[in-house]
Amino acid sequence: MTNSNKYNLALLLYRLTFFFFTPIVLLLLVIRSKKNTAYRKRLLERLGFTSAALKKQSIVIHAASVGEVIAIKSFVEQLLSQYPHKLITITTFTPTGSAQVKKLFAGRVQHCYLPLDNIVSTYLFLRRLKPQALVFMETELWPNLLAQCSKQKLPLLLINARLSAKSYDNYKKINWLITPRLQSFDHILCQSDEHQQNFIKLGAIAENCTVSGNLKYDISITTTIENKAKELANYLPTTRVVWLVASTHLGDDEIAINTFLQLKQQYPTLLLILVPRHPERFAQVANLCRQNKLQLVCRSDDQIVEQATEVWLLDSLGELTAAYSLASIVTVAGSFSTIGGHNPLEAALYKKPIVVGADMHNFTEVVTQLLNHNGIVQLSENTNIEQQLSQAVSSLLADNNYAKQLGENAHQVMLRNQGASLHSVEKLLSLLD
Repeated sequence: MTNSNKYNLALLLYRLTFFFFTPIVLLLLVIRSKKNTAYRKRLLERLGFTSAALKKQSIVIHAASVGEVIAIKSFVEQLLSQYPHKLITITTFTPTGSAQVKKLFAGRVQHCYLPLDNIVSTYLFLRRLKPQALVFMETELWPNLLAQCSKQKLPLLLINARLSAKSYDNYKKINWLITPRLQSFDHILCQSDEHQQNFIKLGAIAENCTVSGNLKYDISITTTIENKAKELANYLPTTRVVWLVASTHLGDDEIAINTFLQLKQQYPTLLLILVPRHPERFAQVANLCRQNKLQLVCRSDDQIVEQATEVWLLDSLGELTAAYSLASIVTVAGSFSTIGGHNPLEAALYKKPIVVGADMHNFTEVVTQLLNHNGIVQLSENTNIEQQLSQAVSSLLADNNYAKQLGENAHQVMLRNQGASLHSVEKLLSLLD
């Protein structure tokens, strides 16, 4: 059997499998909506029935969830600023990502969910929108949608592309399905040389695969963020030392709370700001704080944080970046298990000293750069996480000069690596010419 026949067979099997699994995926979304009702809304969009109000002939940019939406902000802003006549549709896959699009780009872009990757839904999506081009991020490889776009000769661009060694090993097992999809892209803009080589090894066309840097460095403090930071600051006494633990997942909050209880013995005025990653966990984290007999104030209560308050729970959306301005020290969670961590660069915007766990495989290059320039503290891989975390935070609280230098170094790393958004805009426009 020729490679071409194998590719076609793999795509056919994928299409049949995903088509029959679509009802199950919809059922899972409905089940998840028990914790977050947004998952049961706009289900028709999941099937490709986009709103008739959406205009055709737009540039479709897909950013799966909150982190990706924030990462493309500079890219989209440059497109809107330099080419205001270009119509943009941003798609997401999660309700939180959807909310972030509306928050960042309200009234300036179109928005809908990207449909489930079955042949009917993606056909309807493309027929209704008739896009000029499609832009995907990182490792968003939707085999059926990409195959249909390629058949229709729509320009395809993969930006901020990343393919870690672990992901490469996983994709290699299904390379008969993935390789032709990589070759569908007119260009792949990679975060680093390592990612570029992994894409090429997996079958991407070498001359269409270049390094542009990481979009996540291209962030800045906007007027909106400044205003939000001032608003949040009004809730806090100026005398409090603040440890902010961001983007927590299940298990992270227990680690943060147990560590906080240790630190409180030495630093009685310390305030813990907890920011859960997913809204459906807000109530669970609040209950966990109460079970540990901690004096809790929730952001949703709209109450001032008093001297006696021990934990401020940021149970809100879209306020994390601004909240970093309040912190004395930041810990980025999602890095204590196998989640792979979250973006530490938003804290670097404010020159904050940053502590992360051992597992930051989603941000390997970023963390490597920060470590090489003494811009971050990373815990080692062992089971004594709480003790390590307590020692790391305590060291920063005890040495203000060390903490300040760590934050300054992180900020400089971020500034030196900016520019990926401009490269991405230029490449997109070259495909549209």
